[in-house]
Amino acid sequence: MILRATNIYKSYGALPILKGVDLTVNKGEIVSIVGASGAGKSTLLHIIGTLDKADRGELMINDQPIHTLSSNGLSAFRNEHIGFVFQFHHLLPEFTALENVCIPAFIRGDGKSKSEKRALELLDVLGVADRAHHKPGQLSGGEQQRVSVARALINNPAIILADEPSGNLDSENAASLHQLFFHLRDTMNQTFIIVTHNEDLANISDRTVHMRDGLIYA
Repeated sequence: MILRATNIYKSYGALPILKGVDLTVNKGEIVSIVGASGAGKSTLLHIIGTLDKADRGELMINDQPIHTLSSNGLSAFRNEHIGFVFQFHHLLPEFTALENVCIPAFIRGDGKSKSEKRALELLDVLGVADRAHHKPGQLSGGEQQRVSVARALINNPAIILADEPSGNLDSENAASLHQLFFHLRDTMNQTFIIVTHNEDLANISDRTVHMRDGLIYA
């Protein structure tokens, strides 16, 4: 088991968002989280990703009790063990694709040569090696998202969290991205937790988790 979230609660002011969520995910599993807007999907993903803290509950990732870590410990753990893919890519526009992919490795303290070698290997696997020296503004939406997936993979994370990863792509690029996730699962035993409204992606996932009113109900 790569992740176990137990009895997760989260409120913002007087508004309860998560009301006792339990979730387990196994290594190499692709899990989609679906539900209406406001169900708590993104809040849960942010807590799993250590971008936000639960009000109470326990979170274990890769056998590490996340709820016990300090702020500095959380930052280091996040960099080392968690990859993120967002709907709008969040690539830095002043840097090339290669430089964007390398950033998490640089933060970890890896050298330039090692980081760039790994980044180029990933860009090649993802079919965008020929775009390595282009800036995000010179890339299509599908290419930008593949670069962001390479960035998520650079530190060999235990888990990749994706928030509406195909929400900003046309149907062809969305389908290609979805197949890419399964290729990475099959070739790298990579684990994905994906918040999505895309029914096609939810239907082909290993497991679909439904959220409603701050709870998982199936």
